Amino acid sequence: MAISLEKFIHSLDLRALPRVLQIQSGIYCQGSIYEMFGNECSLSTGEVIKVIGFKINKLIASTCENNEGSQFSAKVELPLNFPGLYKVVADKTPYVSIEEIARKVSIGPTRFGHPCFYSAEDIKLANFTIKHGEFYECEDDQIYTLKEIAEWKIPKCRNRIVKLSNTLHMWDSSSPFPKNFDGRLILMPVYEVQAVMKFRKDIVHILSDLDVEVKDITDCYDIGSFLQPLSLEDIFERTSKEFPMVAEIMEGPSASQKPYNLLSTGKEIVIYKKYQAARVLASEMRSDSSKRHFLIPMSYKGKFKRRPREFPTAYDLEIARSEKEQLHVVATKPFVSLHKELFSVSVGDQFLVQQCQTSEVLYEGRKKHIDVLACEQILSDSYKKVLLPMYMEGGFVEVIHDKKQYHLSEICKEFHLPFNVKVSVRDLSIEKDVLANAPGLQFEEEITDSYLLISSVSSPMESWEIPVYRLNMLVHLLSKDVQTVVPPVTRTMVEEVSKEEYYMLRRYENLTLHPPPRPPKKPTTAAPPTSAVLKQDVSDVLQAPKNFCIDTTKKLCSDQAADVLELQVSCQNDLVHRENQKDMTGKATLVETTVIKDLARNYEAEDEEEHDYSYIDEKIIENIREVFHDTSIRNKHALSRGRRDI
Repeated sequence: MAISLEKFIHSLDLRALPRVLQIQSGIYCQGSIYEMFGNECSLSTGEVIKVIGFKINKLIASTCENNEGSQFSAKVELPLNFPGLYKVVADKTPYVSIEEIARKVSIGPTRFGHPCFYSAEDIKLANFTIKHGEFYECEDDQIYTLKEIAEWKIPKCRNRIVKLSNTLHMWDSSSPFPKNFDGRLILMPVYEVQAVMKFRKDIVHILSDLDVEVKDITDCYDIGSFLQPLSLEDIFERTSKEFPMVAEIMEGPSASQKPYNLLSTGKEIVIYKKYQAARVLASEMRSDSSKRHFLIPMSYKGKFKRRPREFPTAYDLEIARSEKEQLHVVATKPFVSLHKELFSVSVGDQFLVQQCQTSEVLYEGRKKHIDVLACEQILSDSYKKVLLPMYMEGGFVEVIHDKKQYHLSEICKEFHLPFNVKVSVRDLSIEKDVLANAPGLQFEEEITDSYLLISSVSSPMESWEIPVYRLNMLVHLLSKDVQTVVPPVTRTMVEEVSKEEYYMLRRYENLTLHPPPRPPKKPTTAAPPTSAVLKQDVSDVLQAPKNFCIDTTKKLCSDQAADVLELQVSCQNDLVHRENQKDMTGKATLVETTVIKDLARNYEAEDEEEHDYSYIDEKIIENIREVFHDTSIRNKHALSRGRRDI
């Protein structure tokens, strides 16, 4: 019996693929021989196709006029990469059986594929039988991109209501939605069918709303007469004994990065082997939205210099502490302790981090043990043992004394991630090292991913690794012998990943990790004085590590570092005093701006030098002193004029 293509997709179970269809009522789009905008739009009556998969291609959205979604406005077409994060509204239409849930809902190994339902009736599990009853979808408190919702959260034959997250509820003139839009949308999917045609070697894509009728003839047709498309996942699931193999690309990746742009349709490749390989996930150290993300292989031959890390809490100091070297930090925010047994921190205080321990404090008239971080405060000519509460919310910047240049593998072996670096020697084996131009990099975590090692049949001069789960590519195997079993030299490649891929990598990788315990909560007591909760962030001023030099062997501060520290703290105290007078609403003063610019210039200049970068230039110090002196004189004159006026 002939049915519309859309009805066939809604009735199809993915587990039943592939299926062979015969076109009963064809369609021809004038002006197009085969396809339009990448999708097939001309199908002849009687033509036979093999459906190998289908997915949501786009979404038709309408804004809800009420919470029930019974009324809606004009429809808007949204691509899957439409920006925003969305919450899924639980479907109020029940599922009548477990079988319907399994047939219509996407279920997979990740948390996206773990749907949750509840039943109004009791479910008996003792004999593994569940009564025929109604099952309702549970509320979901997670947020998702439209692409994630399309892949995992839209059941077959149903629409989905979503709510735009308030944090991204910002619209401009280019928004397709009205100004009074409350963020609630009804999403209706349009599917894309992936199919193989009898006399073509490529994959065709057919939209589900194409006006054709089809008939399922799988049971009476030789399905082996079609080419068998294989995804990279299909290749990876093959046994190691089947490698190497020769394949022809039926559908190449859309990525423009080399060597992916060489993997075009019709090209023949040799697939030598499959394996798991380690990568370091890194992000550019910049605050704007153009931050890039990379996957760096352990074979990367460039070298890195360390850069200061920032720590928002004392708990982060404990995580970063290592036995290899003593962690030296400078406080960038003040903190007033609520207990006399613990230390109050001022901006500019320097500490050497020791270890985590417990300490007894007086809390609401009773003695209580809390976790603290033992440190040594660096004074001008001595050291003072102090205790910082683990719940301390402050700010610290690392002081670096290590001038060594490291390979990637050395950093992963010797230090805890995350870790801040900058490329000091680029990888000369890479034609264009994208890491060399980065202002700074944060190595976030080491991950393990699946790869295939391939080369071109026509020019097997080098081989490269392609990621199995991030490259959309279809091939079919050829019955050709591999000329050389040993793969050529593997080219090192730094993979730049999109923001979407970056968040997916972090999300999937973190599922397998056990997160550290949350830092202890701050005791609830009376609010401290205003000066104790001052939010004066001076991390920019203290960003350059060369301002604070300490001989960790002798554990003595240099006079130069002490002078600079004293000068900067004086500048900061002066800034804090004047900012308090302005209710902290004014712009940065001349002193603050000059300190930041001078130190930033000096910090950037060190990258062009090969000598010791742990010290600050004396000219910079003199410049800061002159500016500070001039500002102090102006303040004194202003104060004296104020007194005369009184």
